[in-house]
Amino acid sequence: MSSLPTLTRRRLDLAGLDVPALEIAGTGDGPRLTVLAGVHGCEYAPMAAQRIWARGLADRELRGRVLAIPVLNLPAFWARSPFVVPEDGKNLNRCFPGDPAGSLAERLAYDTFTKVIEGSDALIDMHAGDMVEALEPFTLYDTGPAEARARELAEAYGLGYVIRQESRPDGALAGMTSTAAAQIGIPAITAEVGGCGLVEQAAVDTHVRGLNRVLARLGMSGDPVGNGEPPRVLRRFLWLYCQQAGFWAPAEAVGSEVAEGQVLGTVGSIDGTEILETITAPAGGVLIFVTSSPAVAADGLLLGLGAP
Repeated sequence: MSSLPTLTRRRLDLAGLDVPALEIAGTGDGPRLTVLAGVHGCEYAPMAAQRIWARGLADRELRGRVLAIPVLNLPAFWARSPFVVPEDGKNLNRCFPGDPAGSLAERLAYDTFTKVIEGSDALIDMHAGDMVEALEPFTLYDTGPAEARARELAEAYGLGYVIRQESRPDGALAGMTSTAAAQIGIPAITAEVGGCGLVEQAAVDTHVRGLNRVLARLGMSGDPVGNGEPPRVLRRFLWLYCQQAGFWAPAEAVGSEVAEGQVLGTVGSIDGTEILETITAPAGGVLIFVTSSPAVAADGLLLGLGAP
């Protein structure tokens, strides 16, 4: 038996796309961990982190097997298209477990779910704020049969906030990778660090550290999990939208603690002569993400509020 893991470059046929992946086979028995990045095409920090981390696994102790996909949504990546697959305008992370007879996003979700996620012992889906999103680092997990184990992995990632999401088919975040995985009993987390289309070293390092901590928690690596301040657990994730198109001016920075009823920003006319809407907090909590672009369409997403 080799003393080091075996790294294999693979090309996965997912909905007709030729998706690069790395498979790293450890030198002993252990779990099968699937790690995704690039579900959204302009969330670059997790892509950069995974490329570094996965290659490095070949030079260290590893038990079990890792499948790492650094850029899943290739059409959005090449088109620099935030949030959606450009061919059909759909958010890939609202399409899981997918539809083999659907549009490109739905077929990509289906192939990823059936060929990559199913059969995994754990799933990490790495994200960041997209091209026009500033973000406070957090990890999300879903309720379900694997909830206890998923929470362990979410906490192990080592970010300041952990959000527990109720898995509901009609919920605002239905169709996520972690939601679909949770429904079939796979412990899954969504880890978010970075934002605004930037590759910042601090965000990359935080993702790499989080991946290593999860490896240790799964017993796949001998590296210590490490200690630190326990994360703050949030049990509601409230997304706020505007009604009218206009010029968005947030009043509070991402990461701010806000009180119920506090003004969070305004949407004004383009010429600056009129306030069209004033956005207030429906509950007390912390601003987890804030749209950083002034340009907002009608029914546009403005911010996400995490409430305890």
